Amino acid sequence: MSTVRNYVQLTGNLGRNPEIINFENGRSLAKFSMATSENYLNKAGEKVQETQWHNVVAWGDLVKTVEEQLEKGKEVVIKGKIAYREYENKNGGKRYITEIVAKEIELVKRPSTTEIVEAS
Repeated sequence: MSTVRNYVQLTGNLGRNPEIINFENGRSLAKFSMATSENYLNKAGEKVQETQWHNVVAWGDLVKTVEEQLEKGKEVVIKGKIAYREYENKNGGKRYITEIVAKEIELVKRPSTTEIVEAS
C-alpha cells in the first residue's frame, strides 16, 4: 500500500503569466493560476464545459523553469500536494487560501510529448 496521503495531479492551462518573488534569504517562489476543464452532456443532451481554477505555487529549482518556460495559455501537468493556509487582510479579517504546491511540472508539447521537470 502506498504511503502517499496528499497527492494531486492536474492537467490544464495557465490563466495568467507566473509571478516570481525573490526573498532576501535567497529563496524564490513562483505563483500562477491554472484552469482545468471538464466536458459532459447534461440531461438535455447539451454539451457543458465546467472550468475550475487552481492557485499553484512552486519553490526551488522549479522557479527557474516556470520563469523561463511558462506563460499564460500554456498547457501543463502539475503534480504535487494540496496546501491550505490562512492570513489576516488589511482590515483584520481572516482569509483562507487553497493552493497546489508543485513538486513536478510537465510541459505539454503537441502532438503528444512532454518535458518533465522535478523539484530537487
